[in-house]
Amino acid sequence: MTYGSPVFAHAHSDALYDLQIVQNKFCRRAADAPWYAKNSVLLRDLELPTIFKYMKDASEHFFNTASSHPNPLLVSVIPYESPPPHHFCIRPPNVLLDPPDDLAIEVEKLN
Repeated sequence: MTYGSPVFAHAHSDALYDLQIVQNKFCRRAADAPWYAKNSVLLRDLELPTIFKYMKDASEHFFNTASSHPNPLLVSVIPYESPPPHHFCIRPPNVLLDPPDDLAIEVEKLN
């Protein structure tokens, strides 16, 4: 579902946060970690990326692959221009451009 999907490049941060909670719970159970173990330490020890990092890497891979694709329709959707400031549409979040979340920063510091 998430492999190479451009949809997750514009996923709302709340959706990524909810997925991160699920990942943290699975990691805690798989490692049989105590309640006081930090999630960042669990992810580092299990050598897993955060959901934000995984989505960023998958989106970058998709857009890099799509930019050289032979289908011109696919290539035409790669550039994204945000609407003017007075437009009624708000720019969707972009995992490729937006800063990483706190957990991703903490895991990077530990690595």
